[in-house]
Amino acid sequence: MAMEYESNNWIWEWMYNTPHLFGGLMLTAALLGFSTSYFGGIGNFPVSYAWSNLGFLLKKKREKRRVRVYMDGCFDLMHYGHANALRQAKALGDELVVGVVSDEEIIANKGPPILSMEERLALVSGLKWVDQVIANAPYAITEEFMNSLFNEHKIDYIIHGDDPCLLPDGSDAYALAKIAGRYKQIKRTEGVSSTDIVGRILSSVNDNKGVGDNNSTLSKVDSGKRRQLQRGQLSQFLPTSRRIVQFSNGKSFTKGYKRYCHRKYLSQVIPGLLFTRSLTGSSNPSINTNKNSYRKGPGPNARIVYIDGAFDLFHAGHVEILKKARQLGDFLLVGIYPDYIVSEQRGMPYPVMHLLERTLSVLACRYVDEVIIGAPWEVTKDMITTFNISLVVHGTVAESNSSLPGETDPYAIPKSMGIFRLLESPKSITTSSVAQRIVTNHEVYMTITFGMPLVPHVKNLGSVFNHRNG
Repeated sequence: MAMEYESNNWIWEWMYNTPHLFGGLMLTAALLGFSTSYFGGIGNFPVSYAWSNLGFLLKKKREKRRVRVYMDGCFDLMHYGHANALRQAKALGDELVVGVVSDEEIIANKGPPILSMEERLALVSGLKWVDQVIANAPYAITEEFMNSLFNEHKIDYIIHGDDPCLLPDGSDAYALAKIAGRYKQIKRTEGVSSTDIVGRILSSVNDNKGVGDNNSTLSKVDSGKRRQLQRGQLSQFLPTSRRIVQFSNGKSFTKGYKRYCHRKYLSQVIPGLLFTRSLTGSSNPSINTNKNSYRKGPGPNARIVYIDGAFDLFHAGHVEILKKARQLGDFLLVGIYPDYIVSEQRGMPYPVMHLLERTLSVLACRYVDEVIIGAPWEVTKDMITTFNISLVVHGTVAESNSSLPGETDPYAIPKSMGIFRLLESPKSITTSSVAQRIVTNHEVYMTITFGMPLVPHVKNLGSVFNHRNG
């Protein structure tokens, strides 16, 4: 099979990858040319010629084309496993191009997607490792599309995880890329999957409505399936400091923050951690985009914007409000509530994603400078002073919470200081609406597959998923 991509650059590739060896050969040739012409006048390899070619080689080395890699996916119900896959893919090259599979292709191969194409594009584009996005990519790598990647988009390698990706006919979706020798593989992130998250949500609905309800579709599923869904509610993710640092690209603990932690959170299981992340790939021209650098903190005169929330089931609404908040200052500090606060405010068994899972999703967002892991519910004067916060913001799209009557306004202090602003949320999507779609999709699937009727209780799932900032 003839492939329409450039394959005649192996000589230059060898010279680029072995500059010391080739440079040594050129220097040896130059010395030989000098010595023969000096001693016998028989040299046919002028020194000037050798040195000019050596200079040309070094210039070509400096101008070496950046390696572009491609990875695709549905990225439906996007989670930190997707983000980690793209992080690994970016490490295999200099520029990462991501293909987002079209709705039609997802329906044909996996069933109806939960998120729209627009929402999935917003999520993928918001990741700090992504340089370019291709919308409506095919589910399988066809020869035509592969040639387009190699010739039009200048892709060097196609990347996929080590989990098999089979088409409905059982064939490998990446077979052609492997045959072409332009395929590389990354390790799948264990402990999370879209199926696992769906299981947690369905199990949550089941727990809140009762397994014994004769009208419940879930109650008609065999007991083994119910136990599998209930197990899915418990995250299998094993957090490590290494994984968090990989997402944050370095961490910094300021002296002021240490003192703050000792005073406020020493007795908690997780005392609140502060991570600074690299803003590599950000569109903000003031941001350092050096691949090997990370910012240790805001500058002395930086305008620091603070926003907090649960950020559960990280979605396009989160990305857009974080982007809008970042545009209001020089540095965006994001507070993520600990699990117990989310549970107190919204009821068990929420949040769907636990604290460190939610942290990784927020850290992966290109608009976030720093994250407080386990932020307090109330924004205090001490906190504002410690972090030199200039502005506290909150989105207009926020689901009702289960706060007790008479509870103080968590933003009372920044409001009294005149540094609070309510931001118009760019999108109306919420964690509740995402969960509602998941349950509805499941009910439709059960109806089509097993002839079970739709359940009325799933129409009011919003009361189950109560959130502030989604």
